[in-house]
Amino acid sequence: MEEKLVHPQAQQCLQQLMRVWFDFERRLNRVPIINRLETGHFTVEDYRELLLNLRQQVIEGSRWISRGASSFDRHFSDVRSIVIAHATEEHKDYTILENDFVAAGGDIKEIIQRERNLGSEALHAFLMYKATQANPISLIGAMWIIEGLGQKMAVNWADRIEQLTKPYNNHLNFLRYHGENDDSHMAKLYKLLDRVCQSEKDTRVIVKTARVVARLYAMQLDEIDEQ
Repeated sequence: MEEKLVHPQAQQCLQQLMRVWFDFERRLNRVPIINRLETGHFTVEDYRELLLNLRQQVIEGSRWISRGASSFDRHFSDVRSIVIAHATEEHKDYTILENDFVAAGGDIKEIIQRERNLGSEALHAFLMYKATQANPISLIGAMWIIEGLGQKMAVNWADRIEQLTKPYNNHLNFLRYHGENDDSHMAKLYKLLDRVCQSEKDTRVIVKTARVVARLYAMQLDEIDEQ
């Protein structure tokens, strides 16, 4: 994808974002629930807990994206349009997740009533803070981490979970949907990066936001075993 970036500063930013991603992958592999998935000790109970703890973050996703879109001024009207379209695409994702939870043996009331865990609280607060700033190009760093999960990990996770949670079926639609669609989302993200990353300062704020979101996302998953 790097060859699709025209602006030299955007290319430099992408290189730094790739390093953030590799660090994020290593950090995720140390998270207990992900480690169990990778080592074959993951259960359907683990899967339900994963969905329980992801739902609020998924719901809040379209909110901070929409808030961010409204914070771009007329000089970024093209960026605002892309971000609004992205929020529209994802605003009902949580219903797919809820249906997966029920298909995996969960009670719909439980997932609807579940509060955000500590990591989800911190992630939501940070993203909403960033989204309210004027022309919040730093949110590209957040989208790099969150959309990257769908593109790079969702299908592999779904395949692994399917093997480990038989005889349950039709309970992995959320992960598979993101695995199949986040390539197009990432393509839009590269387009945004090329559009808005014009200086070293732009790179710094985008990359720093990616680092923070990576830490908080890992914390969100860590909290599953701390509750």
